[in-house]
Amino acid sequence: MSTETETEQAETVATESSVPAAAPEQPVVAEAPTKKPRVPRAQSTAKKTRTVELTLTVTGTADGEWQAELSQGGKRVLQGLLVPAAAVSRAAAELHEDISKTIESVLDTAREQHRARMEELEAELSKVKAALADLQEG
Repeated sequence: MSTETETEQAETVATESSVPAAAPEQPVVAEAPTKKPRVPRAQSTAKKTRTVELTLTVTGTADGEWQAELSQGGKRVLQGLLVPAAAVSRAAAELHEDISKTIESVLDTAREQHRARMEELEAELSKVKAALADLQEG
């Protein structure tokens, strides 16, 4: 009988291992997402930069007269400030090559106009000098 008992036990073990045993029912609980503890951010040592809006408007005429106007936040700070053409040229060269080229072309035009006017005035001055010399000889 001991052989029979061993055989039955072996069959029982084989049957139990081939059929999965029903797991005891446990209620399904939705787990709340675990929140990571907040680590305080390290304070930045960099100073926050405050931007300042300034608008500089430089206007020039074909005669080479330049004026500047400065506005801050929509309010005019300076208006009608006369600026030498040489200062405008230097400032443009410092800012950007394309700006400099454009302003230099305007300045070149003004230079040519002034040269032409100077030649006219020199010719007129020569005539006046000649007329004055005629009057003194008399």
